[in-house]
Amino acid sequence: MNTLAQKIIANACNKVSVEPGEIVVCKVDLAMIHDSGGPRRVKPILEKLNRKVWDKEKVVVVTDHYVPIESEETRAIQELTQKWVLDQDINNFYDQQGICHVVVPEKGHLKPGMFCVGGDSHSPTGGAFGAYMFGVGATEMAGVLATGEIWLKVPETIFIRWKGKLNNLVTAKDMMLATCRQIGMGGGQYQAIQYIGEAIYNLSIQERMTMSNMAAELGAQTGLIAPDKKTVDYIKRSDGQVPKNWMEFCIDTPNSDATVFEFDASSLSPQIAAPHSPENAENAEEFSNTVFDIAYIGACTGAKYVDLAAAASVLKGRRIASSVSLKVAPASLQDEKKALNDGTLKILQDAGAEFLPNSCGICAGYGKDRLTEGQVCLSSTARNFQGRMGAPSSRVYLASPYTVAASAVVGKMIDPRELDILNG
Repeated sequence: MNTLAQKIIANACNKVSVEPGEIVVCKVDLAMIHDSGGPRRVKPILEKLNRKVWDKEKVVVVTDHYVPIESEETRAIQELTQKWVLDQDINNFYDQQGICHVVVPEKGHLKPGMFCVGGDSHSPTGGAFGAYMFGVGATEMAGVLATGEIWLKVPETIFIRWKGKLNNLVTAKDMMLATCRQIGMGGGQYQAIQYIGEAIYNLSIQERMTMSNMAAELGAQTGLIAPDKKTVDYIKRSDGQVPKNWMEFCIDTPNSDATVFEFDASSLSPQIAAPHSPENAENAEEFSNTVFDIAYIGACTGAKYVDLAAAASVLKGRRIASSVSLKVAPASLQDEKKALNDGTLKILQDAGAEFLPNSCGICAGYGKDRLTEGQVCLSSTARNFQGRMGAPSSRVYLASPYTVAASAVVGKMIDPRELDILNG
């Protein structure tokens, strides 16, 4: 029986079926690039080939890394990006509207069954929509932009089943940190991961995006979730086109010989991952009383609307500790506006939050707010590698927005479920 990954790949290479290990050439439905690894890298390659993009309607460009413009260098990169978009006559250009992995789906570009590539390692986010999406480097991306095709070794599929129901204040981020701890960052071995089980389908679409996004932390090529009514409803709200055959991609049954990792959502506690790896995760209570300087709600895994709302639910009527600086960088302009309109941002502001631009920002070590020497940060981001968010001597712990917000109130790391007890 074909897996979801095999079905999408087979469609992309115009075959009835494909088998793991088979080398195929696939037609690309969508190519996404951003300002950091995009035009400034692919432009000279395409010029040497004397080629323009193969299909301007299938290319999406987002500026999110060098945002906002803070130097002549960043200005030059942004101007180059804008000029290249004009030269290539690309309509799908989202300038300073947020992080690519959030902006692309909220603009309706992803749908079940698509075969997509992205110029960023967290491109597997597209798997939350039943699309096969993975990250490539600039050379591979230039080839895609020139031809509309890419070769692929059909991967095996690893299944990660989450049964049961999440408890209060436990999130997809906690699920992924626990998965990283058990499987390890090399557990995916560039295979396709598919998430299945009751707890997965109970997640909102934005929470599913966190699951698919962090397949990259497992070393997987992509992180798939079979589509359902939630998927369809999200695409419709985003003015996207739902394919008539979307139910053909509702494949979530493991093959008899498939590797399946089993997890129980009902027994999961909030997690914190210690520096310098997401797999250094333990129950949050194990880090009790660990002090930190910066609480960061940001990035494609940690500052979508659901993440902002989660933090606000903890911070309502509370103030952060004087020893902590809370920095919030909403993942997209659209999510920021939604949070503004319903009062979520006001709650964060009243609690003492400082707002940063809709960009990758310090998650990727960009901008003036990057961590300085010796700073300790509790972050809702996906990665905490040494030096990633700033100075090499800085230390980054990973957690959910609930845990980051609750810890910011106390001034020390805590299980968010303990906050009411402490304030009692």
